[in-house]
Amino acid sequence: MKIGFIGLGAMGSRIAVNLLAAGHDLAVWNRTPMAADDLVEKGARFAANPRDCASGAEFVMSCVRDDQASRSIWLEGETAAIHGLSPNAIAIESSTLTIDWTKQLGNAFAEKGLAFLDAPVLGSRPQAEGKTLIHVVGGDEAVFTRAQPVLADMGGAQHLMGPVGTGAAMKLMVNAMMGVQVTALAELLAATEKDGISKARAADVFGSTIVCSPQMKIVSGLMAQGNHAPLFPVELIEKDLGYAVKEAGGAQALPVTSAARDVFTSAVTVGDGDLNMSAVAKLYVSVS
Repeated sequence: MKIGFIGLGAMGSRIAVNLLAAGHDLAVWNRTPMAADDLVEKGARFAANPRDCASGAEFVMSCVRDDQASRSIWLEGETAAIHGLSPNAIAIESSTLTIDWTKQLGNAFAEKGLAFLDAPVLGSRPQAEGKTLIHVVGGDEAVFTRAQPVLADMGGAQHLMGPVGTGAAMKLMVNAMMGVQVTALAELLAATEKDGISKARAADVFGSTIVCSPQMKIVSGLMAQGNHAPLFPVELIEKDLGYAVKEAGGAQALPVTSAARDVFTSAVTVGDGDLNMSAVAKLYVSVS
């Protein structure tokens, strides 16, 4: 397939590598051109702008930071990707965005008679590298069926949730659940240490129980080790939880998620925004 891929951050660059490995003809674009150097060496073409990246492609995908970045690359100005899409192409937005903006974007494509899927991914850098990402997709079933083989080249499972917007909704709720669990682990590990139990020992026990998910077993271990090398940065999950709370109608609708978001906001405030989400444990060091 001829594919255009926009957004070569920590996730996008890894996804794009898998598309190249699957044999696709890949054009890429990123606001910072040097992010594409490795992909160009592997055979990708660096496009002049988002419109050029989309030109002639059968599938055009985006993986960018937030609503504004998505708006910019898809719709703003003459170099926007929407202007380069061919009539039979499928646009796929894989960023973590608000439901409202995702629906607006879907409407913009529908007005031009263009196919669109909102298809954010569940997973972080290791899953992107291992091609085990899970796509939660909103859109027309026939379009999803056409896109599924390409999505499978990036991830291990693809789930059609419903119309455009439902993919974004599912992604935000999954990330909210993750954020709540991470903040709970951070404070509980600090509390167990205060009671004379080492964080490492407590993490082992937490991880052995049925109440601990596989991911939280990993996170608790990272917290115990003090290893916060970025996998899913604090600043990004803080953004996602903010989106979830806003979409639900405010803190009164999602009080637990809102409280978890406040913890991540505190971590950003003290300068840990670029560290892994496990770094919220640093906020509780004084408790021990």
